[in-house]
Amino acid sequence: MTTFDFNDGNGLVLAHKHENGGGWVADTTYVAETAHIAETARVFGNAKVYNNVSIYGNAEISEYALVSNNAKVYDDAVISGYAKVLGKARIYENAEIRGEAEVSGNAQIYGNAKVFGDAMVHGKATVSGNAWVCGDCNLTKGIF
Repeated sequence: MTTFDFNDGNGLVLAHKHENGGGWVADTTYVAETAHIAETARVFGNAKVYNNVSIYGNAEISEYALVSNNAKVYDDAVISGYAKVLGKARIYENAEIRGEAEVSGNAQIYGNAKVFGDAMVHGKATVSGNAWVCGDCNLTKGIF
């Protein structure tokens, strides 16, 4: 029985190193054998990673997030909540995809960009820098 602390407030949880890349994966997640989880990347909570996804760097996939198809998540990017990253989307640098946000197609999210709430970014869209894309959010009260 192997455990790992994902620093999410849950302490040590049952986990293992993914055979394709050696990154830490909580036993509560589903990660396809065909996915690549790099040694310093982490997948935890109830997240799901399907198909030929690549997770590199210090990227984290957590909570109920779904990453599928040929998506790539790397650097210090975070995918959490019920967020979905699909298609050939690229999420990198310090980008965050949270809430029920969905990023798909050939979209790229990078820099310090954040996509959250129920926002959708599709096609060949690029969100970068310090941009925030928010659907159904009340930013005046800091709720997102």
